[in-house]
Amino acid sequence: RTCLLAGDIDLVVHSLKDLPTGDLPGITLAAVPARDDPRDALVGRDGAKLADLPQGARIGTGSPRRAAQLRLLRPDIRPVPVRGNAGTRLAKVSSGKVDAVVLAYAGLARIGHLDLVTEVFEPDGMVPAPGQGALAVECCDTDPDLIGLLASVDDPDSRAAVTAERAVLAELQAGCSAPVGAYAAATPALRLTAVVMADDDSPPVRACASGPPGEAARLGRDVARELVRSGGGRYVTAAASRTSNGDDAQ
Repeated sequence: RTCLLAGDIDLVVHSLKDLPTGDLPGITLAAVPARDDPRDALVGRDGAKLADLPQGARIGTGSPRRAAQLRLLRPDIRPVPVRGNAGTRLAKVSSGKVDAVVLAYAGLARIGHLDLVTEVFEPDGMVPAPGQGALAVECCDTDPDLIGLLASVDDPDSRAAVTAERAVLAELQAGCSAPVGAYAAATPALRLTAVVMADDDSPPVRACASGPPGEAARLGRDVARELVRSGGGRYVTAAASRTSNGDDAQ
């Protein structure tokens, strides 16, 4: 983004789930191409699915969202923080340091390692991160010709879905360290599901709503407010407190 504003480059492509939810003056989100698979995937040693892993299995993940949902699916497993790129994390499985890792299915597809996937989690079982599987193409808002050109690769359904999901994050004032999942799909109405989880045995808080794709941002804000009314706000506050105190939630 710094290079973009300096005029060193014409456009930038991000993994959308890593993009801050706040607008940056001078930059516009010119395109959200058709979204890839948003689901999470397990890579288990020796082809193991989640149900096949031994009691107390160690599962590597750098995501509080994934760790919390894994514990809901199997309370006995032990989420283990992992760092590094996908190759580094996959190597921890083959070396025996962990029994499995959970990564984005789309990310594994992009590096050509779908052959290692042993289980894919459906969104109703493990709600994805907001924007997971989608790309964001940004350019300067002072370049109408480029904005028009990039509009040709924009996918309206994908843009509506990620707009709703990211509005949940923005309204909750939650970052990537918060255990928040959100997933929307146009069918043709936009259906949004979001969940906020604790890092203990407290039950997750979930909210769902449907609305026109053209009102995606409002839909996301409404769902976030319902999460707060239902008690989910305290989980986000707790995660933010841990991060500010130097406790790495990842």
